[in-house]
Amino acid sequence: MNNNDIFKKLRVALMLRDDQIIDILALVDFRMSKGEIGNLFRNADHADFMECGDQVLRNFLNGLVIHLRGTKENPKNPNEVLAQHKAEIPVKANFATRAEFKPSPKTDPKKAYGNAKSNGVKKASNPKSREKKPVAKIQVVEKVKFNNGKNKKS
Repeated sequence: MNNNDIFKKLRVALMLRDDQIIDILALVDFRMSKGEIGNLFRNADHADFMECGDQVLRNFLNGLVIHLRGTKENPKNPNEVLAQHKAEIPVKANFATRAEFKPSPKTDPKKAYGNAKSNGVKKASNPKSREKKPVAKIQVVEKVKFNNGKNKKS
């Protein structure tokens, strides 16, 4: 994983826009244009792709610490800063909110893929009928006495 991948993952995880990244880099006196930042996040095959150097990532991380925690004189709560970022993200007008996932209760696999004849109708069962009845073993091979080539007279 290279610096570009780390920078992309941080940007997505923290929900940062390019202008916010510029502000974070400005906290540590590191200047980059919006176009240069866009080039960092491009696909590696793109003509304008730019490799993220150690200096850029180091300055971004140092600025991010100041941005989230604040300074000694003016400390901040990181959770409040992240909540503020989340609140600034515009919601699309036709965007439906995602329903919360509720897992369905687990079913018995035998019942779920049961007999096709039942058509979902459950028969009344008798507990005595569930008991296994002894099944007579069918002898497939005749019993043969082997002497292993020796004639025994007993």
